[in-house]
Amino acid sequence: MTGLSNLPQSHATRKSSFGKTGVLTLTGFGIKVRMQSGHLEIEDGVGLERRKFRVPRVGHGLKRLVLIGSDGFVTLAALEWLASQRIAFVMLERSGKVQCVTGPVRPSDAKLRRAQALAEGNGVGLEISRTLIGAKLRAQEQVARESLGRHTTAEAIARFRDRLTGVDSFEAIRSLEASAASAYFREWRDIPVSWPKADLPRIPGHWQFVGSRQSPLSGGPRLAVTPVHAIINYCFALLEAETRLALSSLGLDPGLGVGLHTDTADRDSLALDVLEPIRPEIEIWVLEWVKKEGLCRADFFETETGNCRLRSQMCAQLGGTAPVWGKLVSPWAEYVTRALSVNLAGSHRSRISVPPTRLTQQRRTEAKGKVWTNAVEPPKADHVCRGCGKKIRNGRTNCVKCAVSGATERLVDAARSGRVAGHTPEALAKESNTQRRHAKARRSWTPSSQPAWLTAHVYLEKIQPRIAHSSSSLIAKRIGVSRWYAGRIRQGFQPHPRHWQALAQLVGIS
Repeated sequence: MTGLSNLPQSHATRKSSFGKTGVLTLTGFGIKVRMQSGHLEIEDGVGLERRKFRVPRVGHGLKRLVLIGSDGFVTLAALEWLASQRIAFVMLERSGKVQCVTGPVRPSDAKLRRAQALAEGNGVGLEISRTLIGAKLRAQEQVARESLGRHTTAEAIARFRDRLTGVDSFEAIRSLEASAASAYFREWRDIPVSWPKADLPRIPGHWQFVGSRQSPLSGGPRLAVTPVHAIINYCFALLEAETRLALSSLGLDPGLGVGLHTDTADRDSLALDVLEPIRPEIEIWVLEWVKKEGLCRADFFETETGNCRLRSQMCAQLGGTAPVWGKLVSPWAEYVTRALSVNLAGSHRSRISVPPTRLTQQRRTEAKGKVWTNAVEPPKADHVCRGCGKKIRNGRTNCVKCAVSGATERLVDAARSGRVAGHTPEALAKESNTQRRHAKARRSWTPSSQPAWLTAHVYLEKIQPRIAHSSSSLIAKRIGVSRWYAGRIRQGFQPHPRHWQALAQLVGIS
């Protein structure tokens, strides 16, 4: 994901400055990507929250440079540096539109490009389209059956998939795919989205559900009006960029489709064809995310037209998932290359060899006698507090502040309704007697009764570290306090000095 502010120059012997993913996302105004003294210098941000990076040629760990927005500049020398380092450059909009993609490419193979151009008319494109859409419908069926629990919808999608084998036109494939998508996304509309308790009064009512895939602003998936579909659109843009890079590295033309998506201006039809089987992978990841972790209001904003947009921090977080989608789409890009090559090899006058698997290294793995699998671990979403939305560790539901506040509210409500035994008159009287006893002990204690060696410094340096390894019940029994108060002492709370000597004896210090 993004680096730290004023990131220092990294070296080959140090750990990569851009994390495991190697993705750096640039946002804000006045973005600068240029060369300075042989280093790539990057600057982005807004106002006082500006960041500046210096990236050397060795040991940087950068694989993707993702730019969101259009305010700033990128020099030709910087683009040349990125190309020499085999770093992909991607320019996106928050709405999920790909503006520009550049990356490592291989010399164009004229024979392969010719086969790609002829695929739509000789039947190869039809077979490739059936395979790609069949895989997509199979994944949608699995999501509907296992994640959504909609067996009737899953059976309907399975019937649409079975009918693919008998179709003989691209129009029929598109019709079956559209019918399956309509049934599939119909089950998404009423899925509730989890939000922190503090965010609920500040979000529109329709944000509390996934909502329709068709936006009322565009009549299609573009210009989403709910956060879930805004996330899906942005992830699809990342997937499209990764597919472009994969196809270009294999020598194919991302803009020349095989028939599934018609060739139009300003659209990479082949990239949109190849990424179809991966769309359900992204959808199930987003679905599990909103079910388990929930979303935060600070990550989204609504335009004056009602379009839901992602803020910079959310774009940066999602940008780190790009390598995962690239790994998932790589086998399908190689499949298309292989299908086109097999068709071209049918002519004895223009025979080519089986294309190498540069992206997945499948042939190299199988040559070593190993079984190749496309095992890709899905990205992990941040775990947030259900009360305020603050990022917390896994295994917890709330941060410390919200947990204490929630427990206090529940205790007060229970006390008002008379359900807590600890707030009965007898319990309150017992608590009062205990408080009076401790107050009397504090008044009667004098510092002169303490050994001269037992100072606050000794307690903090020698006694307190050992107290952390004692049980709360043993501490409570030794000094005559409650287990709750003893637990606080174990966690580092410094008790009244009258207890120091007993605690010192407890841990064996005299």
